[in-house]
Amino acid sequence: MIAFHRNALAQEMVNALQGLSLLGDAHNGLFLAAPRRTGKSTFLQGDLKPALQAAGVVVVYVDLWADARRDPGVLIADAIARALEPQLGVVARTARRAGLDKVKVGGLEVDTSKIGRVDGLTLTEALRLLHENAAQPVALIIDEAQHALTSEAGEAAMTALKSARDQLNQPGRINLMLVMSGSDRDKLLRLVNTAGAPFYGSQIQRMPPLGPDFIAHVAGLIEAQRPSLAPVDQALLLQAFEVFGHRPQFFMAALGQVLSPLAAVEGRFEPALMDAAQDRQSQDEAQMESDYLGLKPTEQAVLWRMLEQGPRYRPYDAEALRFYADKIGRPVSAAQAQRALESLRQRMPALVWKSARGEYAVEDAAMHRWFEQRRQSGQWPPASSQGLLPLDDD
Repeated sequence: MIAFHRNALAQEMVNALQGLSLLGDAHNGLFLAAPRRTGKSTFLQGDLKPALQAAGVVVVYVDLWADARRDPGVLIADAIARALEPQLGVVARTARRAGLDKVKVGGLEVDTSKIGRVDGLTLTEALRLLHENAAQPVALIIDEAQHALTSEAGEAAMTALKSARDQLNQPGRINLMLVMSGSDRDKLLRLVNTAGAPFYGSQIQRMPPLGPDFIAHVAGLIEAQRPSLAPVDQALLLQAFEVFGHRPQFFMAALGQVLSPLAAVEGRFEPALMDAAQDRQSQDEAQMESDYLGLKPTEQAVLWRMLEQGPRYRPYDAEALRFYADKIGRPVSAAQAQRALESLRQRMPALVWKSARGEYAVEDAAMHRWFEQRRQSGQWPPASSQGLLPLDDD
């Protein structure tokens, strides 16, 4: 993967987090939504984190999908604890040499055997310690933040971070900056859009996708390495990139293939790249159709309802149960709908996401786009080419 930096965008976000620009209410928390594999995590780690550090900010980064087996609340606490280690290491060593089990740091009593861990400290206390010992503002970047809602500990961590923000920040002085990113805007909205949400009232910002600047950078590299291909048709490259869903990994892999000396590409490479993009789009859509057709009737009806309703989806209300029954031709109980939902969650990869509060959503937001395209073209629901119905639920 080539290195491409969006320094101007990163600096704009740094200014907003510091309360120096008018980018929404970012000083209260910056919430960024962008589809999967579009370069969001690369930007957060490779551009935003260094820009914050250059501005004199201690940065804590945690990806809640880095280890799906661990509770997201624990992942957040551990990330803060690791950031504390270098700050409190000298304190811990000094205390141990003096034979002390506990030491006062910043007015808090810390167990020296647990320095670098948040055991016994609230997240607010740990973040205050980090800020005071570093003598710098702290920025906490949580990638795939919507995953925090899948556990009670994760939800509690989000509420604690909101409290920490309120306690540590003062008028005209921001000591704690929060950046929450998510690959599904509907899920990320659950952090901000109800009175009981941890960050109620905050706004979700759509992270700008890579675009013409990225394509110009790629075209420049191609022309430098293969002068015979100059000038590169940047408009066609951009069109292909858009068909790839603005996903640089797939785009660059296909570009490498069509530019390979072993590739049987006749004439210009740009049309071949567009063909590869359209093939990838067809493969993605075929995979979603195959997944859908492989479901049992009740599972199909439940997923259909979820795709149609989006964040308004309620799995067991009377309207939903009537919808399921209408689609499969027989009554569906709440218990049967629940079993279907659990089956969709247990698939590998999972088709359905569930929050700790029992809210459900489609796992991959790309499925919503596929559903809308099929519906608008009159091709919904998908039909088996064999004309066979999937196996019954029973």
